[in-house]
Amino acid sequence: MSILIDRNTRVMTQGMTGKTGLFHTRLCQEYANGAECFVAGVTPGKGGQLLEGVPVFDTVRDARDQTGATVSVIYVPPPYAAAAIDEAVDADLDLVICITEGIPVRDMIRTRYRMQGRKTRLIGPNCPGLITPDEIKIGIMPGHIHHKGPVGVVSRSGTLTYEAVGQLRELGLGQSSCVGIGGDPVNGMKHIDVMRLFNADPETEAVIMVGEIGGNDEEACARWIREHMTKPVVGFIAGATAPPGKRMGHAGAIISGGHGTAREKLEVMEECGIVITRNPAEMGKTLNSLLG
Repeated sequence: MSILIDRNTRVMTQGMTGKTGLFHTRLCQEYANGAECFVAGVTPGKGGQLLEGVPVFDTVRDARDQTGATVSVIYVPPPYAAAAIDEAVDADLDLVICITEGIPVRDMIRTRYRMQGRKTRLIGPNCPGLITPDEIKIGIMPGHIHHKGPVGVVSRSGTLTYEAVGQLRELGLGQSSCVGIGGDPVNGMKHIDVMRLFNADPETEAVIMVGEIGGNDEEACARWIREHMTKPVVGFIAGATAPPGKRMGHAGAIISGGHGTAREKLEVMEECGIVITRNPAEMGKTLNSLLG
């Protein structure tokens, strides 16, 4: 099984007529079942075009109604990306993945407020997307390093997602799903939301969880893991090995009052039964040891 997306998912690209949206849609089409999964593009005022064999619509609702797409990926420029999320939510899509970086925090606060009580799940913004190996990828991650297997990966860092997957590949371990949730201070799904899905997935046997400095999402997830998780979890926090006086992580990460530091997060994670590593080069090795 997988979480969130599989070979039957039908996807639209918001901002497909832009250079970035078209480029990554093409790469996603070339991966596994992508040619069947990517069925629509959306750019206001550009409806009626056909790009890479995909019809372009003026609105998300039109794309949904005419193609059956229930998932959207967003490559819209930062000033307009929050409004693109709003449009997808108003169209009652199941899932929205926002790749765009640099969305104003004020815009995202408004969008998150509007999403309350709606069914749409949001991944991102400022994220690499997600992938179910050998079935479908939605986003900008390099598909060739992913292979199907029993390990789930959830990460705030795109680069460390690729690093974890690369290490697993060298050990002969594939992934059930990989989810890059993004590092912005105001975003959609958190570690805990993805961990619940991995815990319920019968084909996920263990999980690598990568966090970053700032906020308390990792601590909240760790406490949930202690009470509910039935599968082993390996944890790493970006910045744990940073030199004194240096901070590693997204610019959106905020440390206040001594809270949200890498040290504090790792301490809580370890107390909650997560097997931590302070060396990013040992995430795969540590996970492999848990699987025996």
